[in-house]
Amino acid sequence: MKVGFVGLGQMGAAMAANLVKAGHDVTVYNRTASKAESLVAHGAKRAARLSEACKGEAVVTMLADDHALEEAAFGDGGIVRSLGNGALHISASTISVGLAERLSAAHESAGQRFASAPVFGRPDAAAAARLFVVAAGPAAALAHAQPLFDAIGQRTFTFGEKPSTANLVKLSGNFLIATVIEALGEAVALVTKGGVDRHAYVDLLTSTLFSAPVYKTYGGLIAGEKFSPAGFAAPLGLKDVRLALDAGEGLQVPLPMASLLRDRFLALLAQGGDALDWSAIATLAARDSGQI
Repeated sequence: MKVGFVGLGQMGAAMAANLVKAGHDVTVYNRTASKAESLVAHGAKRAARLSEACKGEAVVTMLADDHALEEAAFGDGGIVRSLGNGALHISASTISVGLAERLSAAHESAGQRFASAPVFGRPDAAAAARLFVVAAGPAAALAHAQPLFDAIGQRTFTFGEKPSTANLVKLSGNFLIATVIEALGEAVALVTKGGVDRHAYVDLLTSTLFSAPVYKTYGGLIAGEKFSPAGFAAPLGLKDVRLALDAGEGLQVPLPMASLLRDRFLALLAQGGDALDWSAIATLAARDSGQI
C-alpha cells in the first residue's frame, strides 16, 4: 500500500520501519527532518512537506498530543486539505475523544475517511511489531487498513464504527496502567522500608498472582529504578490522565483515582521529573515515606 507516516518519535519511527519491512511504499514526514534519515536509508521516501506524505491511499499519524495533531490535520497544507478523495487518515495517537470526533466530521466533509487506531505497547514492542492495535471506524476503512495494522502489531481489537470509541478505550487503558504504577510504587515503598529486598518482592509478585505484562514491565522498572531514558515520558502520562478525566466529565463518570494520579504527575514534574519515564511517579511514595 502507498502510505504516508507522520510523526517519527520513538513509537512512530519503529512503526514506520515495520511498514517498510512489510513491503509498503512508505513516505515519512517529521518536523525535525533528521529523524527520517534511518528510515530513508532502509527504503522509505522522505517528504519535505507534510502534504507530500498525503498522496497515497492512507496516512498514519503518531503525534504526541492534541495540539500537534490539530496542527498537522487542520493547518495550512495539512492532512484534511491535502489528502485525496476517499483516502484514509489513521490516527494512532493517544488523543482526546473530542478531537477524534472533530477529525471524523472534517474528513467526512472533505470526502475522505478517518479511523482511530491507538496502540498499547512501549517502544520495544513497537520495534518488534508486537503492539496491540485498538481500532474503530467505518468497517470498510478498517478492512483497508488491516494490512497496516498487521505490519505493526500482534493483534487488532475493533470497537465499532465510531472512531472516538477507540480513543476512549485507549485512555481508559492508560489510566489503568497509571493506577498499577502508583500501587506498585506504594507497595514497594512499604516493604522496602520494612527491610524487604525490592527485587525479591517484585519477583514474588510477578511470578505468582501478578504475572500480567504490565506488572512485569513496570515492576522491573520500579525495582531497578530505571526511569531514564524514558520509554513514555512523564508529561505524556499527565496528558493522558487529564484526557481520561475530561472524558469522564463528558460522560458524567467520576474518576477519583484519576484525580489522584493527576496530582502525582504534577508533583513529579514540579520536582524536575519532566525527562523521566512516567513510571517515576512510583518514587513519590518512597519520598513521602522518608526513604529518598
